[in-house]
Amino acid sequence: MYLTKESKEKTMHGQMLYSPIQLNKVFCEKFNSLGWSESRYQYYITTNPKLLSELINLPYEEQKKFLLSKGIKEPISSYKQTDFVKDQIAVEVQFGKYAFVAFDLFVKHLLFYSGGVINLGIEVLPTKKMQSKNE
Repeated sequence: MYLTKESKEKTMHGQMLYSPIQLNKVFCEKFNSLGWSESRYQYYITTNPKLLSELINLPYEEQKKFLLSKGIKEPISSYKQTDFVKDQIAVEVQFGKYAFVAFDLFVKHLLFYSGGVINLGIEVLPTKKMQSKNE
């Protein structure tokens, strides 16, 4: 099921693989039907660790004012997105590169937790069987 992506790699040319796009679409439909939705966490960036500890506890609207008051001339706004959030639980679906798993765990989930958006983060990964089918 969902083996709809044809490999273009030399070693697997023509083999049918799981389509991350199709899988993500199904997850989206199912989670959305149960009241889960994508969430974005906006924040301002600083490289000053002394300011960071104060900054992270402020609402987004106050972060820019805080940085300006500390002499940061052009505060930079950024955001992180996670696939599904409901009742302070985040679910991130990752069928792509494994390098992103560490980013999800140690940056996304931690940022959403530090910002008071979630208390729990869940990472959905392919099973070993699915993974071997896509190698």
